[in-house]
Amino acid sequence: MSGLNRKKKPFVTVRDFYSIVSTHYELIWDLAKRETGERYAGQILGRIWPVLHPLMMMAIYVFIFSFVFKVKIGSEHELPLDYTAYILSGLIPWLVFQEVMAKSTGVIVANANLVKQVVFPVEVLPVKSVLSSMLPLVVSLTVLLLYVLFVSGGLPWTYVLLPVVVALAVILMLGVAFLLSGVGTYFRDIKDIVQVLTVINMYLMPIFYLPMWVPEIFKPIIYINPFSPMIWCFQDALYYGHFEHPWAWMVFSVESLLVFILGFTLFRRFKTMFGNVL
Repeated sequence: MSGLNRKKKPFVTVRDFYSIVSTHYELIWDLAKRETGERYAGQILGRIWPVLHPLMMMAIYVFIFSFVFKVKIGSEHELPLDYTAYILSGLIPWLVFQEVMAKSTGVIVANANLVKQVVFPVEVLPVKSVLSSMLPLVVSLTVLLLYVLFVSGGLPWTYVLLPVVVALAVILMLGVAFLLSGVGTYFRDIKDIVQVLTVINMYLMPIFYLPMWVPEIFKPIIYINPFSPMIWCFQDALYYGHFEHPWAWMVFSVESLLVFILGFTLFRRFKTMFGNVL
């Protein structure tokens, strides 16, 4: 009987999450809009910054690696698009993921007044952090789509897979957001640790280089990186135009679901003591 309950547990977790989101979707939407508005309140370009910020970050990285370092990939390897498209296809999801993790570490503490209310559904706060980061993702992907369309005159068929890979990324983001927001409430230093590790991790994934460029002794670092499958899936859909890394899709799918279940389950255990540490 206990074995049967363990088998049902993942489905119960997904069902509980769906119940919370479907019941409080208006609250989640309002909180996400408020976060975006408050973040840039009082600034002259307040309404433009959510769009301008990701575009500036993309432009800086492309300028440094494509024009300052003058990195070229087409001359040595037969690849479908240029180096700019390669960078953006992996950089875009990671910049958004980086933002989600930075927000999640302090989202409970920042909303302590709401969390202390007995009737407030505290689970909506990590969801709000993920939702508020979707606008930069949409803007950045649109820019990349237009760039590829302009450079190549068309789009690979794999762009139809974009909703799938984005959905998997959102599931993974939710799991990480729940985990970090729960841990971050008890261990406040996690915010600074995550900020440092996310910057370092950007260079430990195949975003700015091809895996074949890495010396053999260091290649395992790329392949054991839990975020590399996500990058490879986005690159398959946005850059390669075919399943260059078919195994990464399987790993990414399983990883996203497992991390979500783990993060949501642990968050619900942690939340019972939030009021005592805030």
